[in-house]
Amino acid sequence: MPESQVSPLDPGLVRRLVDAALEEDAAERDVTTRALVPPGQQGEATIVAKSAGVVCGLPVAAAVFAALDPSLRFEPRLPEGAVVSPGDSLAAVAGPLAPILSGERIALNFLQRLSGIASATRRLVDAVAGLDVRILDTRKTTPGLRALERYAVRVGGGQNHRFDLSDGVLIKDNHLAAARTRGLTIAQVIEGARADAPEGMPIEIEVTSVAEAREALAGDADIVLLDNMPVEEMRTVVEAARGRALIEASGGVTEENVRAIAETGVDRCSAGAITHSAPALDISMDVETLTS
Repeated sequence: MPESQVSPLDPGLVRRLVDAALEEDAAERDVTTRALVPPGQQGEATIVAKSAGVVCGLPVAAAVFAALDPSLRFEPRLPEGAVVSPGDSLAAVAGPLAPILSGERIALNFLQRLSGIASATRRLVDAVAGLDVRILDTRKTTPGLRALERYAVRVGGGQNHRFDLSDGVLIKDNHLAAARTRGLTIAQVIEGARADAPEGMPIEIEVTSVAEAREALAGDADIVLLDNMPVEEMRTVVEAARGRALIEASGGVTEENVRAIAETGVDRCSAGAITHSAPALDISMDVETLTS
């Protein structure tokens, strides 16, 4: 998705995450670079894709180098969200060589991780092309990096589920188990959640069978999440829910089965794998020394 269509990252948040990563890597105490690269030596580096995918994280990489030395010049060669092939130049950074070398690994770590998530998301989005369904992420994100990883999902063409536990009601299996020990029905659980939630907040409930889904619909749930439900049972629920609630499929959603799931008529497919298991995109940085 073009960067202009994606809500931007908070610069303050990016700087805090970048600062933490640089401190973790002791970039300001890089003993190897200090020993071998004099302060006045200048250089230029090119960031290159080594595998195909969707580039994401260029603003974060730029923030890494800016944090180490504001005089460094970071020039994106492709827009955020561009589809890349092996050998494509993604960006260049020029100026004092020492901070380029000290920031290399952190800049690439962010780029590889976020590009991997954007690429995994795009593959799911492409797999359901032409169908009226949305690809969503989940809260299965790296602690501390949720905002960046969810940004990468948007760059890849997906959409975000609730950001955190305060952002929406989602009644899951363990909530239901706790309620059932008190003798509550699904309809009563939904009623109780709606009474306590902020006005207008949708009530979503996770179910594992057609019978539970029918109970959720009878209880006026706004969204019914079908957890690891067979495709034929999904079709049955979609028919029963038509015009009554949104239907979300989740659990085991992959590139191989997402289209079959989407063809049942569900409104959205959520996939934790696009954040918790996306392989990093292979990206490297080639440095050329210019002057001493």
